[in-house]
Amino acid sequence: MSLRITLRQLEYFVAAGDAGSITGAAERINISPPSISMAVSSLEREFGVQLFVRHHAQGLSLTFAGRELLSQAKQLLDQAEGLSSAAFDLSDQVRGRLSVGCLVTLAPMILPELIHGFMQEHPDIEIDVSEGDQERLLQSLHRAELGVALTYDLDLHPNMRFRPLVSLPPHVLLGESHRLAHRASLTLDELVDEDFLLLDLPLSSDYFLALFRAERLEPRIRYRSSSLEVIRTMVANDQGYTLANTLPRSEQALDGRRTVRVPLAGVHRPMTIGLLSLADVQKSKLFSAFERHCCDLITASHIPGMAPPISLDRAAREPAAILAAE
Repeated sequence: MSLRITLRQLEYFVAAGDAGSITGAAERINISPPSISMAVSSLEREFGVQLFVRHHAQGLSLTFAGRELLSQAKQLLDQAEGLSSAAFDLSDQVRGRLSVGCLVTLAPMILPELIHGFMQEHPDIEIDVSEGDQERLLQSLHRAELGVALTYDLDLHPNMRFRPLVSLPPHVLLGESHRLAHRASLTLDELVDEDFLLLDLPLSSDYFLALFRAERLEPRIRYRSSSLEVIRTMVANDQGYTLANTLPRSEQALDGRRTVRVPLAGVHRPMTIGLLSLADVQKSKLFSAFERHCCDLITASHIPGMAPPISLDRAAREPAAILAAE
């Protein structure tokens, strides 16, 4: 026996079965009601069974045969989708949609160049981008709302896969007229009595405060803000200092005043930028291509939107370059 049915007919049948009415199915998949009704009638003729009981003005009820075939139709559509995905993976082309998250402090610097370059290389893809703090990114990954996140190695769970890209040591950010602005380096002990402007984001604030706790120091916190730009502008206005790992290429704050970066002396845990994803999710061809692109573009010598990381060795070699705009 040869059945003459199409996947589209099965799709319309499943939509009608889930919605419980022709009208509801039409609204759900944006297809005209007559098209869905015709597809269901064609399937009933091909199968030789009644799939629905039609209730005048009250929708549809699945028959016993309809319920059985609805389950089989869903499985068949899932298999067809898997076949299509497998065909894409076997082809040389990278296609599909990828949801990318990025830590809110990194996104303005890194994402524009990174995403633009990747989409130029792969014009058939679609990328959804969202920004958030570390806790939000972790939650979105667990809920499968994101496929990958570009973030720091903070509070990584065992079920997460982290691909490190580049490490950023902490440095001190000061206004250019601050009395400590022209030092070659600074210690936390030298800063502890100065006004500290804390970037107050989940996990990020814990990281900065842990630097002081490791040396049994208590910083004098004058102000907290979840906005990196607010903190940078307050620093530029000589309201205190802050600690940071990111290095925007411009040392100007949003109001035009300048900041100065000074290396932080001592041994401190850096923050490592990397790609975070669920460990038990198989990498798609699109994901692998994006990972390669990030590895090529984000290195110790080049970070999109940023200056190279500050180190004490570099500060000793190039003090003028550290204190001037890069």
